[in-house]
Amino acid sequence: MPTTSKRQRPKIVIVGAGFGGLFAAKAMARLSADVVLIDRHNYHLFQPLLYQVATAGLAPSDIAWPIRSILTHQSNASILFGEVENIDLGRQRVVLKDDRIGFDYLVLATGARHSYFGHDEWSHCAPGLKSIDDATAIRRRLLLAFEKAETCNGEDERKRFLRFIVVGGGPTGVELVGAIAELAHYTLAADFRRIDPRSAHVILVEAGPRILPTFHESSSTYAKKALEKLHVEVRLNSLVTDCDSGGVVINDEVVHAATVLWAAGVAASPVGEWLGMETNRSGRVVVGPNLAIESAHNVFVIGDAAFVSDAQDVEVPGIAPAAKQQGKYVAKVIGSYVSGGEKPPPFRYRHTGNLATIGRKSAVVQFTQLRLKGSLAWWIWGITHIYFLIGLPSPLMVSFRWLWEYITYGRGARLITGEKHNQTD
Repeated sequence: MPTTSKRQRPKIVIVGAGFGGLFAAKAMARLSADVVLIDRHNYHLFQPLLYQVATAGLAPSDIAWPIRSILTHQSNASILFGEVENIDLGRQRVVLKDDRIGFDYLVLATGARHSYFGHDEWSHCAPGLKSIDDATAIRRRLLLAFEKAETCNGEDERKRFLRFIVVGGGPTGVELVGAIAELAHYTLAADFRRIDPRSAHVILVEAGPRILPTFHESSSTYAKKALEKLHVEVRLNSLVTDCDSGGVVINDEVVHAATVLWAAGVAASPVGEWLGMETNRSGRVVVGPNLAIESAHNVFVIGDAAFVSDAQDVEVPGIAPAAKQQGKYVAKVIGSYVSGGEKPPPFRYRHTGNLATIGRKSAVVQFTQLRLKGSLAWWIWGITHIYFLIGLPSPLMVSFRWLWEYITYGRGARLITGEKHNQTD
């Protein structure tokens, strides 16, 4: 059992206010301990709907809520706005830029970042989608591409502005290309005079033999056909070998495009470097059955930052339901230490299913013994995502906006904001 300090109440520090960190903090509400939640943002973000912000379907405020307001009634919790630079395990301190925070128990739930498989120089010309800043920057790129196409004179240049490439055929890539295709073919179809937005060429590039590789093969096949109905070109067994502001190289073919988006890979945040711990190839820290690191049993790593395997030695996926379960579990483990109660059994992940949407009316849903596709799956996907929304009255507001968009094809967040990006020059 970890040794607590001489303070009457132990101090629990949680780094990261994503699903894992936030649900860990909320589950500690009744503990006789001081809980400090540190994050470099002042809001909790519902990442599964970021693509809706990126494609002008929702405003950022629809999928993000101030952390302080979420925990305002939790008297044992305090919020610290700051960015962690290192962890001093010897002195049991979290090192921030201008501060040091001591802890008795530490929970690291810092999420993931983009992985370009050794080509980080591609990040400027092929941004990924992990934050609100990413989403609003991508929204700007998309909308500016149509504006530039409207004003340019050369046909080749117009085609380049109207070509959109998404690299990576997982759920994020599939949802992005579906939304981009609908943006071009429906939302913007009548908004321009010199161009026809419906002539946009949307390409999904996947290195493997099928998209949505974590789904059943029949779901992957359906998703591919559904995207093709939306006029998306799906390129399988296609490897991107180079990328710059002019486009990409796919299987030695140069494809010119003004907008390239990255959804091909993720890597864990630098928790392994902070702790000096063993990680897997994605940078995820290897933790034990109770989600603690081997060298310090009062330090826990959860969510996308942790490598966790179940009883069958299968890696727990880096998705929101898994992070929520891990956060609640760690709260129980720490609670047993603080109160002296019985320790919970080793962590066991309960998989609730996979979901991905393909445009406005279609989705694939895969539960343990049930696979659905089409419009019914789309409604299940929508209801499931609204269920996970934390803020109130946000679920009702988001539901209303989705219903309005479903009826009208409207996208009310079509705002070009922020600094001009070189990608559209």
